[in-house]
Amino acid sequence: MLLHNKSAKILVWACLAVALLLLVGAPLLVTFMAAFAGSWNGVLPSNPTLGHVADALAADNLASLQVSLQTALLASLSAVFIGTWAALGASGAPAESAVAKVTDAVFHLPAAVPSVVVGLGLLTAFSKPPLLLNGTVTIVVLAQTLLVLAFAYNTVSAAARGGDPLLPLAAASLGAGRLRVLLTVRLPLLLPSIAAATGLALALCMGELGATVMVYPASWRTLPVSIFALTDRGALFDAAANTLVLIAVTVAVLAVIAFLGKSRGKAAR
Repeated sequence: MLLHNKSAKILVWACLAVALLLLVGAPLLVTFMAAFAGSWNGVLPSNPTLGHVADALAADNLASLQVSLQTALLASLSAVFIGTWAALGASGAPAESAVAKVTDAVFHLPAAVPSVVVGLGLLTAFSKPPLLLNGTVTIVVLAQTLLVLAFAYNTVSAAARGGDPLLPLAAASLGAGRLRVLLTVRLPLLLPSIAAATGLALALCMGELGATVMVYPASWRTLPVSIFALTDRGALFDAAANTLVLIAVTVAVLAVIAFLGKSRGKAAR
């Protein structure tokens, strides 16, 4: 077998490392260098400066970062709440049943279309009374919620379907009501997957642009929209500095979510 051969394993891992370096490492390295570059006329940047990073931490960009954090938190928590509720409901039905298939189809639909289609659909649906959302913060949160809903549902649904079905039955046989079984048995067992779904949804929301750029009001501009505007004006070094700030904050928030998820998971066990 190919993978049983030591030299073949080394070759596969080497190819994987090169692919990751080219697809992930190289763009990050170029972004990092551009953020501190005063000019870039050759192979490598020159005249290093902290000016672009300082500008990225200025009031306007920090306001955009704050908007991104607020929007991502609201959208990811909404998506995880709805996705968890749907996953718990669908887990009680057989995988081949009509209920499970319809639920899967409904929650995967937003991920099956481009994000600009979601943005256009929201603009069209909520552009007139009685439900006028255009130009509001709500439509931005709604757009990002729809875009990450499938990922939140998938993550929690896989854990809900793979769990031991006898545990809730055992709790019920001991006299626990449905609400108590849900709060003390089912949800605690799903906490690691809920934390993972929250982290994934938040990371996707922090970098979302396609739908957001179509629906955002001028008073609620996320950092990816600001980065897009900078690149559109040709300010690539400033855009790179803002991208570094966005990556750093996203990683920090994900680390906090992972820590809280592990702590709650250990406490539940």
